[in-house]
This record gives sequence, structure tokens and C-alpha cells, in this order.
Amino acid sequence: MVKVTVWNEYFHEKTHAKVQEVYPNGIHNAIADFLRCEDIAVRTATLDDDECGLTPEVLADTDVLIWWGHLKHHLVPDEIAWRVHDEVLKGMGLIVLHSGHHSKPFRFLMGTSCNLSWRNDGDWERLWTVNPAHPIAQGVGRYFDLAHEETYGEPFRVPEPDEVVFIGTYEGTEVMRSGCTYHRENGKIFYFQPGHETNPTFYDTNVQTIIRNAVYWAKPVIHAEKLECPQVKKIEKVIQE
Repeated sequence: MVKVTVWNEYFHEKTHAKVQEVYPNGIHNAIADFLRCEDIAVRTATLDDDECGLTPEVLADTDVLIWWGHLKHHLVPDEIAWRVHDEVLKGMGLIVLHSGHHSKPFRFLMGTSCNLSWRNDGDWERLWTVNPAHPIAQGVGRYFDLAHEETYGEPFRVPEPDEVVFIGTYEGTEVMRSGCTYHRENGKIFYFQPGHETNPTFYDTNVQTIIRNAVYWAKPVIHAEKLECPQVKKIEKVIQE
């Protein structure tokens, strides 16, 4: 059983009528609904919860954390962001969606600004599968289209990805490394670009397949109880003649 926590700042759905129409129960619940199955257990957490819903106990019981945020990154306390950072180093998987590129946990883990270029003109997006052998790409064709999506474009100020799985192209000819993987110590990270709050992106079957695949890919291989830098004893003494 893979234990997933879906985190959402949960702001737009309560303040913007169009977002309420698209995601009446919140983006976090829309994602949780398609993930739940016999081998994935899902809980949700939001900015409004105590400690943003990311207590040490919750994170210790999370195999993969999914993060959606946009306008309220600054309201996540640094302490909580570093807590997520450390859990990833221990082995927890992290899937960062759309505007989560500017979230504190992702920026802390990347060590860069994570800036990019953007505009929101309602353009279509075509996502190309450039690494079809990758586990996250299984069940996805050579490409698929989203009728409307916020345009994100290069340069994307992140470290060179371990792997680029998807590249997005747009009506305005921009390009974006839209699906990137990273390893940080014991943990795996997947950044996936689509998911603007006014678009029904998370109801798209290809998007759902990718996120579900990413959960299985990012689940821990090992999950250390703590981060440590131990002093150790010599294993054996080499005798030189």
C-alpha cells in the first residue's frame, strides 16, 4: 500500500467563482479521488490545517507527498518547508504540480530560484513524451493535447534534471521541460507542469495516468528514520608487509 498525502493551499477554490465551478471540492480532493484504489491510500492536507497539515507524524506516515500551490507560498512557514525537505532526503517521494515550482520545499530542494516565463491566454498545450521507456510515461501516447493551459516557458531555472520525461509546446510556440525527475539523497522528485486552477486539467485521463505513475515511481525504496552523519569504526585492519 502506497500512502499518499495530497497538499493544496486551497485558496482559489474559496475565492474565485470559476475555480469553484471547475473544482468544487478543491484541487486536492479532485486529485485524491482519482488516485484512491486498492493499493493507494490517500489523505489530504491544506494551508488551513494545523501546521499546514504536515506534522512530523503525518510526514512520517507519508510515502509520497503531492504539492499544489500558487499565491500563498509565503504563508508556508520555513520550518514546515524544511521539514518536507528533510523527509524527502530520508526517502519520501515528492510530486510538485504546476505553480508548485515556486513552493518553498521545491526551491529548497533545488537550491535555485525555479523561475520561468509565463502567460495565461488560454492557449492549448501539447505534451510530448520524450522518454517513452520511463515508468512515469507508461500508458501515455507519443503526445496528448490539453485544450487550455497556462503557458510556462523556458528558461526554467532549475538544476539540470536527472531525466526529462515530457516536453510541452504551446499555441504561442513556447517550449517547456514539463515533466522532470530528480533524486535527492534517498528521495525521488517529479515536477509536472500542467494544472492551472481555472482549467479542468486534473480530470484529463492522461494527466491522471502520469500522476498515478509518478506515485508508484516516487514511493520510497528506503526511508531512513533520521538524517545522520555518523562516526564509524574501522572495519578491519590492513596488514602491510
